[in-house]
Amino acid sequence: MKRLFVSAGAAIAIAMSAIAADVYVSPDGKDTNDGSKSSPKATLTSALRQAREMRRLAAPGVENGINIHVAAGDYYLNEPVFVRPEDSGTPTSPTVIVGEGDARLNGGVKIEGWKRQGKFLVADVPTFNGRPLDFRQLWVNGHKAVRARDVEDFEKMYRIIGNDPANEVLWVPAEAVKKIKNSPYAEMVLHEMWCVANLRIKSIDIQGDSAAVRFHNPESRIQFEHPWPRPMVTTDGHNSAFYLTNAMELLDVPGEWYHDIDSRKLYYYPFKNETVKEAVVPAIETLVNVEGTLDRPVENVRFENLAFEYTTWMRPSLKGHVPLQAGMFMTDGYKINPKMVRKQNHKLDNQGWLGRPDAAVRVSAAKNVDFLGCRFEHLGSSGLDYEWGTEGGLVEGCLFRDIAGNGIVVGSFSPAAHETHLPYDPADGREVCSGLTIANNYIVDVTNEDWGTLGICAGYVRDINIEHNEICDVSYSGINLGWGWTRTVNCMRNNRVHANLIHHYAKHMYDVAGVYTLGSQPHSWVTENCVRDIYVPGYAHDPNHWFYLYTDEGSSFITVKDNWTEGEKYLQNANGPGNTWENNGPQVSDSIRSNAGLQKEFLHLKSL
Repeated sequence: MKRLFVSAGAAIAIAMSAIAADVYVSPDGKDTNDGSKSSPKATLTSALRQAREMRRLAAPGVENGINIHVAAGDYYLNEPVFVRPEDSGTPTSPTVIVGEGDARLNGGVKIEGWKRQGKFLVADVPTFNGRPLDFRQLWVNGHKAVRARDVEDFEKMYRIIGNDPANEVLWVPAEAVKKIKNSPYAEMVLHEMWCVANLRIKSIDIQGDSAAVRFHNPESRIQFEHPWPRPMVTTDGHNSAFYLTNAMELLDVPGEWYHDIDSRKLYYYPFKNETVKEAVVPAIETLVNVEGTLDRPVENVRFENLAFEYTTWMRPSLKGHVPLQAGMFMTDGYKINPKMVRKQNHKLDNQGWLGRPDAAVRVSAAKNVDFLGCRFEHLGSSGLDYEWGTEGGLVEGCLFRDIAGNGIVVGSFSPAAHETHLPYDPADGREVCSGLTIANNYIVDVTNEDWGTLGICAGYVRDINIEHNEICDVSYSGINLGWGWTRTVNCMRNNRVHANLIHHYAKHMYDVAGVYTLGSQPHSWVTENCVRDIYVPGYAHDPNHWFYLYTDEGSSFITVKDNWTEGEKYLQNANGPGNTWENNGPQVSDSIRSNAGLQKEFLHLKSL
């Protein structure tokens, strides 16, 4: 064994000497190859391992950096690609992972063998990693199909009749649910002010023209204990709307699909004369995980011209999904009485603890990790997430499109054990995400399932620069800056939201704005943005509760200046001290309006 190990090490050293500071990957390669251009690796994981060894052994050329060249094609993953501290470069010799042509990291599985069964096409769902495969999305011929639901037009959603927290019951019209009374895995998607909740239906008890709907745990407990956001029962006809999904009985119009998990059959209702050339379902939740530690971060790694495609997010199928805001789901939340007295803040009437949705690409405990010219598409939760402990970095010239949740996420939204209304100011400042620039990205058709998510969502951050992005066709707000609902000074400061173009927002939710802020963040700026063209969903909980700019609870020491908006509809709700509002509205210079959004060299993103 020892002799074989030495021989293998010698072979690696010889190979590294031959390939200098370049490693090649191709869909036609083999991981037993030496990684040269003529003998490429098959996987990015194997290429990273080889680059790691090159650095460890100081192979010739690494002083100028290591380039991992990823040839065009699909790289199907059965687990995330891990990027570790050992993969770090230096500022002058970074590790660069670059796509040559259309290189795609793909978390999907192709569905083949379709057969006609009446008006449906039916296919067997394969196993994945030795287990039956479950999923929440299907893409047919490159377009996202509709998971079978009870309405085509969301304006025709039913509304709840009553909310009974003591008995954990939602009362709805019997007509709405009679079709799915015996469906084993049906779900309700409930509109709640600024969020939607995914609730797995446990039972339906029809009583005359009404029905009592009960749900599985843990979401039932959380749904009926948490006070905000709550289902609306009003006297003005704006009770919370809902739709039903994931039942064979709802598969009734072309473009819809249903997965029978018990029989492992996938049903698709094709459009007239449609041929399924390619059908893809997502199989994994994360494609790339860049993760170090605070003492040994991943440093100086750059991703260029890569596509990240086809991910899932299975928590709603397993545990439901009851968010507090921005897609951050509650693990616990309840009303308190008497209210909690908080110095410098209004009294608090509830407690909450949060979890964080998965993302296609996760970055944590890292310095100067960049994404340039990349594509994030067909994703089942968040796109790119700088979660925790990151410093520096640049996200520029990227396309974020067809994403179920947030497009870009950065910063903590309270650690899991930290009550979310308490100010977060860790003793070790390295925990705070800082110094990231998000610039010249085109973010379109994100938030298309979890409607309470955003184009760009920044939580507890400092020294963050968000500029010249274009965000459109989003369900809620365009940009969120800050967290915590507290005017107490915390770790947030020196943030900048500048010259972004936000339009066609609030497609499904209100209590909304183009740019929305929370919490105290001294010396932060919202300047020269352009916000226009808000949607008008008829089922919004309060038809008038929308804004172009919105500084919400605890927002303090923020300058809001020179933003072009169609009108002067703004909100300053429970703000703290030190905010400055100056020269916002339609009178702002046309040059500011025309300068907002993508700069000239990045306009090509809109034609991809």
